[in-house]
Amino acid sequence: MHSAELLVRDHTVYACVMGSRAFGLATEGSDTDRRGVFLAPTPLFWRFDKPPTHVEGPAEEQFSWELERFCELALRANPNILECLHSPFVEYADDTGRELLALRGAFLSHRVHETFTRYAYGQRRKLEADVRVHGAPRWKHAMHLLRLLASARDVLRTGVLTVDVGEHREPLLAVKRGEVPWSEVEARMARLEQEAAEALHRTPLPAQPDRRRIEDFLVRVRRASALRAG
Repeated sequence: MHSAELLVRDHTVYACVMGSRAFGLATEGSDTDRRGVFLAPTPLFWRFDKPPTHVEGPAEEQFSWELERFCELALRANPNILECLHSPFVEYADDTGRELLALRGAFLSHRVHETFTRYAYGQRRKLEADVRVHGAPRWKHAMHLLRLLASARDVLRTGVLTVDVGEHREPLLAVKRGEVPWSEVEARMARLEQEAAEALHRTPLPAQPDRRRIEDFLVRVRRASALRAG
């Protein structure tokens, strides 16, 4: 096993299931996407060659981030990372992982509006290009874009990020199956974008994430790892 994969095997602090299973959109042929966070032992940072910031594998559909990189991305309100912290399917969490989960609200801020909608804008341009070239979008991508926009609106309204689509499962799967006209999907997207923008003005979320609290956590964890190494 490669040394990077050993970091995942021996030093994972948090692991969860993501993708369609976490979103409540899985169908018979859906993959199981696994995401995780590992804590590279502090002495590895004392060498010229630093430990990796992320590792693909060792299992199929598995991807992990080193804790510091994960926190950096979460502080920037990266949608994929924030959703990992709110997965309904946690497969593993040690003490560090549980503390990371307890801090997940500290990562949420007004920034989610910018990052979620910016990502959505990029995805929408790709869908529009598909329509121009092929006459139809990739319907699965259209479904996930609607899901993301609804998620952005709802976290801004409530201050809580909910990953599972719940009662919206069937309408979203109808989009995936190509049963909803593209013009209707476009109208839904525009409506969700408008509702997210309105929610930003009344959101209970703070303007900025609690960077200091997250950094204190990271420093404590790094120090404890160094002390364990003797």
